[in-house]
Amino acid sequence: MTRDKCFGLAGIAEFGLPTALVLTALVLAGCQSMQKDLLVSSPRDQMELNLAELERMIVALDRNSPNVVRQTELAAARKMIGDLEKEAAADADYEGKLAAWSGRLAIQEGRYSEAQRLYKRSQTLSPGSIPLIILGIRLEGDPEKRLELIDRELSLAGPQTGAFSSGAGELQIERGRALSDLRRFGEAAGAFDTAFAAGLDSVYAETYRETRDRAWELRNTESFGGALEILERGGLTWKDCITLAKTETQLLRFLTAGRDISEVELFNRLLDRSFIPYTQDISLNEWPRVKPKSEDPVFRSGAAWLLWHLYAEARADRSLLTRYSARYASGGNPRSPIADIPPLSPFFDSVLGCIETELLALPDGRNFRPAEPVRGTEFLAILKKMGN
Repeated sequence: MTRDKCFGLAGIAEFGLPTALVLTALVLAGCQSMQKDLLVSSPRDQMELNLAELERMIVALDRNSPNVVRQTELAAARKMIGDLEKEAAADADYEGKLAAWSGRLAIQEGRYSEAQRLYKRSQTLSPGSIPLIILGIRLEGDPEKRLELIDRELSLAGPQTGAFSSGAGELQIERGRALSDLRRFGEAAGAFDTAFAAGLDSVYAETYRETRDRAWELRNTESFGGALEILERGGLTWKDCITLAKTETQLLRFLTAGRDISEVELFNRLLDRSFIPYTQDISLNEWPRVKPKSEDPVFRSGAAWLLWHLYAEARADRSLLTRYSARYASGGNPRSPIADIPPLSPFFDSVLGCIETELLALPDGRNFRPAEPVRGTEFLAILKKMGN
């Protein structure tokens, strides 16, 4: 209670009014004042909440989602923008930011001319806002120019404010994306880490963590030339595996003798020599009649088979190919030490060999997960380890 109100209370009491009545009057007056303050501030607070919710919806669209899910999320975000535009108050800054987010959604929808129009509208209504700046960066197709725009905006924040300055986190996300496009992966990973530490909404880490981790995996691969395109993809084909082994190691020299042989020809030679299995299904005890193709995706079971056969060839010791099955078959009731690899599976020796020599690992300590795809960076690291 303020000093004036205290004197007011004393003064009223002097006129003989009951203290309880005086207090009630003051409380009511205070409540009315508070209500008035809430009414004044509530629209702005609601606007900020609306923009924050819209931000979460649109940022999440950068995730790798199935097309059906993505289309549903696009429609939901567009509907929310439509609803907010109908209710928009006469607030230029709010309308400008809403236009900027709508423009960013338009890019996701593939409507670039609409995104440009919304950028100009936002520029008029809310110049200098972070959603507007990010939209402008997203509209620039050249990653080098995008990086220049981002670094210029970050420099305007000044070194004294650092990562926690307004908009710096969002700009670091864009910096990480641009650096990834430029294949400067080490710097990209650092930019994402800076962004995640800047107090952004959790949706940013949830959306871009995979991109950050991918950049971290690829940070030492910038000099790999054509092989880098393979490593940037999520999964591998047999042809990809052969390209990596051919260009980055000497493990296929026993077939090439230093000559340049095409990947398809190498695939056929490896298949004929049983370095590539006819199936990657560990439950089958007999090979199917249909031959695999060089474009077929490679799973952990197939990768283990190829790697273990290359390992045995590099050491000129083909007994490695039956070492484990011979040992376990001697027992009366063979039981596999790996939960999801049967002891009678053709893949038993390859998987156990790769695990025992630490070429591959058990993701959860018990299971091999043979049907999961193998990553290019993981496969290349194993090849190089085998070549040393």
